[in-house]
Amino acid sequence: MQGLEALPITIEVSVTTNPQFRFSIVGLPDSAVRESQERVLSSLQTNGYKMAMKQVVVNLAPADVKKEGSGFDLPISIGIMASLGKVPTDQLHRYMFVGELSLDGTVQPVKGALPIAIKAREMGYEGLFVPDDNAREAAVVNRLKVYGIHHMQDVIGFLSGTTLIEPTEVNTREEFYAQQSNFDFDFDEVKGQENVKRAFEVAAAGGHNILLVGSPGCGKSMMSKRLPSILPPLSLSESLETTQIHSIAGKIGRDTSLISQRPFRSPHHTISDVALVGGGTNFMPGEICLAHNGVLFLDEFTEFSKSVLETLRQPLEDRIITISRAKYNITMPCSFMLVASMNPCPCGWLHHPTHTCVCTPTQIQRYMNRISGPLMDRIDIQVEVESVPFNDMVNAPKGESSATIRQRVVAARKIQEERYAGVKGIHCNAQMTTSLLHKYAQLDEQSATRLRDAMRRLNLSARAYDRILKVARTIADLEAAPDIRPQHIAEAIGYRNLDRESWIER
Repeated sequence: MQGLEALPITIEVSVTTNPQFRFSIVGLPDSAVRESQERVLSSLQTNGYKMAMKQVVVNLAPADVKKEGSGFDLPISIGIMASLGKVPTDQLHRYMFVGELSLDGTVQPVKGALPIAIKAREMGYEGLFVPDDNAREAAVVNRLKVYGIHHMQDVIGFLSGTTLIEPTEVNTREEFYAQQSNFDFDFDEVKGQENVKRAFEVAAAGGHNILLVGSPGCGKSMMSKRLPSILPPLSLSESLETTQIHSIAGKIGRDTSLISQRPFRSPHHTISDVALVGGGTNFMPGEICLAHNGVLFLDEFTEFSKSVLETLRQPLEDRIITISRAKYNITMPCSFMLVASMNPCPCGWLHHPTHTCVCTPTQIQRYMNRISGPLMDRIDIQVEVESVPFNDMVNAPKGESSATIRQRVVAARKIQEERYAGVKGIHCNAQMTTSLLHKYAQLDEQSATRLRDAMRRLNLSARAYDRILKVARTIADLEAAPDIRPQHIAEAIGYRNLDRESWIER
């Protein structure tokens, strides 16, 4: 794998007679590939194929590309069997093979089955042999016969004409659309917090990043986990791209074909830079890539290390991440919604109605300064979450369902899709460029005056100015209003809570 692309490797095998058995693999194999020698030999001998007095040379072409992983076991064993005359060679050119072998010949799952299947179809192969556990994942690709195999003998029998294997077939569209509305969490379970639910609705409608600030137990994490239930459904193209990334990371389950719901990733605050953005000796997608087309939730935002948080700045702006290492240079998509939550102060009780905060203003300011200004500017919506009193929580009626909120969100997103239909790479208001802002977020005199006064009073940056305009455009879209009105600007300004100089003292 090279990013989202699969690079086909041709495996050449030469078996000759030699008084002393020898087995060598050439073509820049890594440790996992070199160790395939023991797995392949054991699986062959366990199944009755003797390798005494043989010299086996395996070449992995192209020879100048580093080979990684255990997926070469199956094609190496098939190549050896073909060289020994145990498998006919007239059909090998029609198929692609991938799979890891156990010592008894059982085929184990591999990573990246979906991108491999896409490459096999591009190259015109008739079929692809993959482990059983990867069959449904690879069968998403149409016009390609995908054979899920349990044991290496299945492949040998198929190529020899003694075993019949039916291709795995998946009704992609039917399964995809059937699973799009099955959520574990729903907003109707949230009591009170109407202003926060409104902020989530605006964030979902425009694809905006959101920061929740509140004391422990006020419901920040609970509401964040329900955000995917009000986001617009994944399109098939988005689902395919998301599934490819998860396939590379080996996070596709046996019974999963396409990911049908937007991913929700919630890494712990002890995460490293590499685990967040991706990389490593052998490239692996990071959390921001696994959250592509979904939500990245960072709980206890201020507890993340500063270096980790600063790595988010460029991906949040560009929605791609380029990872450059000595051995590779890979660009990956990472268009995600950032949802962060934090306490208002070190003790957590600032502005709480019943608990007393014991932090000094200096301690609070130092705590808030753990998040840099440039990163804070990239978060469109900042909302304070207040604790709901016990009596209000008990007596509160059932909240609005996620399905109802989602209908309004989808309607607003449809307006945005039509608006940006001719602009490449722009799908929602949060992605608007400066030129698009000037075109679609024009203000009348009253709205401009209100925004100008707020900018001066709150001492907001130029980037915050753009964020307010984007959020105001989204609020107008939720009302299907063609123009931004003063009330839209007022609500958007209200979502910049942490920019108020009086926020700590109030």
